Amino acid sequence: MEMISGHVFIATSLDGFIARNNGDIGWLLERDDPSEDHGYDAFIDNIDVILMGRGTYESIRNVRPWPYTRPVVVMSSSLKGQQVPEDLVGKVQFSDKSPEQAMAMLEAAGNRRVYVDGGLIIQSFLLKGLIDDMVITRVPVLLGQGRSLFGAIPSDIALVHEETRSFASGLVQSRYRIAP
Repeated sequence: MEMISGHVFIATSLDGFIARNNGDIGWLLERDDPSEDHGYDAFIDNIDVILMGRGTYESIRNVRPWPYTRPVVVMSSSLKGQQVPEDLVGKVQFSDKSPEQAMAMLEAAGNRRVYVDGGLIIQSFLLKGLIDDMVITRVPVLLGQGRSLFGAIPSDIALVHEETRSFASGLVQSRYRIAP
């Protein structure tokens, strides 16, 4: 049986930020060209469940229609005791589990491919060796400051470059596998 695996699909500014300090991602949305296929639909077709952090959830929790077709687990100790909004019951759940506990819980439920989304969650899963590959799309804008995709790490995490594509809009997307 296939083991559970973690996968990242995310966009950053050219200087490595996924959001402004206040969580705003307007700089990203205004540069998204709907006529370009950046591969998200093909990516999500192979995903069983989405794990995201509180910051990511808070930035999209009021978006309707709800943008996700897969179950969402929000990793947050502060949201754990709160009620899921009524229209998201059965679509979203809150969890305060560690990365390893969350993956074990999802695997026990029959999930195999997990989309890990949100800067701090991605960082924590990378440090625990729970990410298999990453698709990172660089947006041609410099923010100067904001929420970094990658924080400080205690040692190198080696990556294997698999592919890079560029788009007419100026976006550049690279796929990396985490080296064994």
